[in-house]
Amino acid sequence: MSTNHRSDGFHTEENDGETSVPPRRRGWILAALMMTMALAAMDNTIVSTAIPQIVGDLGGFSLFNWIFSIYLLLQTVTIPLYGKLADMYGRKPVLNIGIIIFLTGSAACAFSWNMYSLIVFRGVQALGAGAIIATVNTLAGDIYDVQERAKIQGWLSSVWGISAIAGPALGGAFAEYVTWHWIFLINLPIGIISLLLLYFFLHENQVPVRHKIQYKGALLILGSTGLLMFGLLQGGEAWDWLSAKSIILFVLSVVLIIIAFRIEAKSEEPVMPVWIWKNRVLLGANLTMIGMGATMMAPSMYLPVYAQSVTGVGAIAAGFILASTSLTWPLSSALSGRLYLRIGFRNTALVGIIIVILGAGLFSFLPFPGPAWMLVATQLLLGAGFGFISTPMIVGVQSVVGWNRRGVVTGANMFSRYFGQTLGTAIFAAIFNAVLIKSLHQAPSGLLGQLPAANQVIETLQSKDTAAGVQAFLKQTFHAATHEVYTGLLITAVITLIIILFTPSRFTVTEADPAEEIK
Repeated sequence: MSTNHRSDGFHTEENDGETSVPPRRRGWILAALMMTMALAAMDNTIVSTAIPQIVGDLGGFSLFNWIFSIYLLLQTVTIPLYGKLADMYGRKPVLNIGIIIFLTGSAACAFSWNMYSLIVFRGVQALGAGAIIATVNTLAGDIYDVQERAKIQGWLSSVWGISAIAGPALGGAFAEYVTWHWIFLINLPIGIISLLLLYFFLHENQVPVRHKIQYKGALLILGSTGLLMFGLLQGGEAWDWLSAKSIILFVLSVVLIIIAFRIEAKSEEPVMPVWIWKNRVLLGANLTMIGMGATMMAPSMYLPVYAQSVTGVGAIAAGFILASTSLTWPLSSALSGRLYLRIGFRNTALVGIIIVILGAGLFSFLPFPGPAWMLVATQLLLGAGFGFISTPMIVGVQSVVGWNRRGVVTGANMFSRYFGQTLGTAIFAAIFNAVLIKSLHQAPSGLLGQLPAANQVIETLQSKDTAAGVQAFLKQTFHAATHEVYTGLLITAVITLIIILFTPSRFTVTEADPAEEIK
């Protein structure tokens, strides 16, 4: 690897050469990567608006949350494994296999005969999505140098933004005018075109090497993180946080994590190498992504419902309010390249987290019932902040290692983000539910007999038959609960700010084996 040294201590790398791509082919490969990323990005959003039709056809209303939970769970826990496999066997075969698995799961989902089969096939989709998430970002790091990666991450971020808008619209259109089966079948032509583009334009110079992966350690990592995420997803929903089930799951996951890392420390080919967590640069970047992932979930979970139930806008307008982050996220992601080349990766992320704090703080000044423009303003600020955080962190970690370690560090970084989303889901749901239940118990005596249970508040708010006094009280309650959620977001962002401050300001490139250099 050749390295350019700057006077400010910021080091940049040139393309390692293992993935040789002439400039004229890069556009086609980027198109393939964006289309492939769209498969994973749009999947949950396109499914969400078709849930009523799916449940009406297949039944199993009590199970429909698992359509999303199984996808998030299996996608997240497999990302580190695919990152390691991409380092061992090359990006192209891992990405191709991931796309094929995803398309197989999509076709199977379209022909599901009940809710149980749909959940299983969604799990198959998720196994492919894990490979897509890990490998697309790794490939982007391979074929573009550090100066270009911010612009490319901006393009990839735009896929998520477009998906946030197009997904619900397509899902609703298919469900209403055709059939919900097409929300899965639409993936097939997109995936096939991606495979063809990768076949013709991406050529890796991968030297065949015999590898020996420690499957016991890999399975323990998958199992331990899976149990931990399962506990976070189910705690406070299926059972209480302090119940025996929660305690057993969390204790067992911690024990398995300890055993897994002891095995991985002795392994020749560890899936999650110990040096990732010993190096302050990589540790800081991954913890930052956990914090960012957590903060992302507060608006995703509650802002659309708040906009409809309290502010009074329609469902489509609420969707656009949530999706307004997609206007500033890709823009700030693309602009972050100029900034991190001047002030470094860490300091660019500091700019981002400060913008996030401003966005979360703005919500604190939101009056009841809250003008829609203020909701849009908070989302625009959050989107800008996320772009300035995510791109420097992923480009930064890719720049401290060579080609043969880039998949591992990219996988760990992406895993951290999705694990943060799971953590944020649990934290903010606990905050919201606690405030909601407390408010319902402290309601005026004249309303006590008319108030719904906590899990029926949204349905009651949106019902035209709800008494005016009850609706006014529930709006105030929902407003207060959402404010507390954003206070939790603000605290999470401040913790993330502290993490970034403790991350080294210089991200340096090592020409030696990073496993030896970082120990």
